Amino acid sequence: MMIQQIQQILTTQSGELLQALGQHLEISLLALLIAAVIGIPLAIILTAHQKLAEAMLQVTSVLQTIPSLALLGLLIPLVGIGTVPAVITLVLYALMPIFQNTYAGLSGIDPALKEAEIAFGLPRAKRLLRIELPLAMPLIISGLRIALVMIIGTATLAALIGAGGLGTFILVGIQSNNNALLVVGATLSAVLALVVSALIRWLGTLSFKKITISLAIFVGLFGLVEGVTRFQAAPTKITIAGKLGSEPEILMNMYRDLILADHPQYDVTVKPNFGGTTFLFNALKADQIDIYPEFTGTVLQTLVKSPTKTNQNPTKTYQLAKESLQEQFKMAYLPPMRYQNGYDLAVSAAFAKKYNVKTISDLAALNQSFTAGFDPDFYHQKDGYQGLKKTYQLKLDAKIMEPSIRYKAIADGKVDVVDGYTTDAEVARYNLVVLKDDRHFFPPYQGAPIMKESFKKAHPEVAKALNKLAGKITEDQMQQMNYQVQVKHRKARDVAHDFLVEQKIINK
Repeated sequence: MMIQQIQQILTTQSGELLQALGQHLEISLLALLIAAVIGIPLAIILTAHQKLAEAMLQVTSVLQTIPSLALLGLLIPLVGIGTVPAVITLVLYALMPIFQNTYAGLSGIDPALKEAEIAFGLPRAKRLLRIELPLAMPLIISGLRIALVMIIGTATLAALIGAGGLGTFILVGIQSNNNALLVVGATLSAVLALVVSALIRWLGTLSFKKITISLAIFVGLFGLVEGVTRFQAAPTKITIAGKLGSEPEILMNMYRDLILADHPQYDVTVKPNFGGTTFLFNALKADQIDIYPEFTGTVLQTLVKSPTKTNQNPTKTYQLAKESLQEQFKMAYLPPMRYQNGYDLAVSAAFAKKYNVKTISDLAALNQSFTAGFDPDFYHQKDGYQGLKKTYQLKLDAKIMEPSIRYKAIADGKVDVVDGYTTDAEVARYNLVVLKDDRHFFPPYQGAPIMKESFKKAHPEVAKALNKLAGKITEDQMQQMNYQVQVKHRKARDVAHDFLVEQKIINK
């Protein structure tokens, strides 16, 4: 079964795999090049300053201990999202092996040989190029190999901040419980590491002169390709992003198809599984993305300062959210879709029967510290667990889990309670019981595209295209689409396109 799924992925998603592989290789090689340009000259300079070299070794060693996710998180407020923070993170990780091996190779040269060089009256530059670097080259090459393998492995995290790469397949595989996607992404990453490691090892067998020429050719070609790629961008480029999960990815691809149906010349990029609510909204404010789907309840509870208590009327909730976004952030919030995708709490059928719980109040009345698995957004947001536990006086041992994993956890009996959405396919799949929100804590949740007002004014044709979804998609339709992606492992892009065609919103 697994082998068949892998074969299907390799056949049907070969284009996406090649694109992800190219992105992964580009990020990795760029990071290696920058790290080498910094680390090798620095090691050469510091060979004459032992104390400074030892301090530098300590600094680079400390950088290795910082978790990559934490480093990415620290960089995002400074340099934004996408390729830049990913490359910076990878450069910092690559510095230690490159600097360390270069320094070890140069400082390990026989002192008698260095004295002979000086006695013959060789200038410093000639000593370095003709004798010292060729002698140190095996260790330098080894450092480059170690650094590149480390970079390729760590670069899978670039997908979390919209930089693409093979990590996208790993992330989607985890999110959708599709082990085949996970295996494909991880295997290609491992193969890539082995191939480039072998190439660098082969490079180490060449003479110093040939190595220098080979590296010069590589740098030239890499720069040429990068330059051509940058200058060939389409005149109208639009970036659509979304949160973790199948539903945001489906909606994003609908947005893409709607725009391209009217304007096929546009360059529309889709960035799924981009991050949580605050992360996406900050990216939108910083012009790092142009559009993403957001829900009315989340807008009022998390993004804006609303003086009015959230209304249970969907129309009034949307209007308040729209006005608040406009007034406070100069954001445009287009008309919403028909369905609501509100939060809920769910338990297993066995749990519901054992404790006779039908509502969230019933769960709170048990006054026991049951284990809960919540996705990061739900756990942290005011319209999620933080507000819910105050309203109902809930006492749960809550743990943060990746969205798809929490359903597996409750199915395996690892947790007692999970958060969910009204359109989730897993409710039926795992025979879960959704607890009634009897105190009406959760506000209405209708999804709609959010963008800057300036973007809407600059591209009214985009807003017009996206408005074709206004009032469309029922809860049953959305749940069925989620089922196709999460359970049947169909591509969100295909599911989104088929729906638009079936509903005659776009042509084939």
